[in-house]
Amino acid sequence: MMSAAFNPVPVSPLADGLSSAVFVSGEEAANLAIADISLQPRFGCKGPGAISWLTAQGVPVPTAPNSACVLPQGKGRVLRLGVTEFLVEGDAALVASLAAAQRPSGVYPVLRQDACLLLSGRKLNALLLQSCNVNFAALDLSTSPVVLTSMVGVGVTVLPEEKNDVPCYRVWCDGSYGLYLWQTLCTIAEELGGGTVGAESLAVLL
Repeated sequence: MMSAAFNPVPVSPLADGLSSAVFVSGEEAANLAIADISLQPRFGCKGPGAISWLTAQGVPVPTAPNSACVLPQGKGRVLRLGVTEFLVEGDAALVASLAAAQRPSGVYPVLRQDACLLLSGRKLNALLLQSCNVNFAALDLSTSPVVLTSMVGVGVTVLPEEKNDVPCYRVWCDGSYGLYLWQTLCTIAEELGGGTVGAESLAVLL
């Protein structure tokens, strides 16, 4: 008898931290909320043929390096990391389609096993000032900038956004550094009167 295929359940790089986290709500969450969205569907690719291939797959491509655009129906985002590297995240059907599609020469898949945090709240800038040397408040968010920098010593990719006048930033990092980044930012958030929330609490921002 043939056994059924084994399909392991995906586990967030932050799972150990989440198991011991103290979750907040209400005024604390409005001050500063940090959620784990590491299990959002994502697909990465790069190469000289990546732009034309993504366009042929119906994926909008940001016009400028280090910028982002929203997928159709607002179901996710496309980040242009440099000139010819891309990250597509948020739309499960599209991500599966891209992963299964045939890629021509000049298009190379990039394995994405990132930890990803969603930060929001009125005290977010105070957290950023304590953890990063980039002045995010000076950025023009209408250009959808993607910032590659370091945060508490960890290399990160940051997509700053704002919804309903509330700042909400996505932060990606190598999964092996995710737990350290998570724990450090949560400590700062708690000092600022905020803390950890479940991703479902911030679903409107996804």
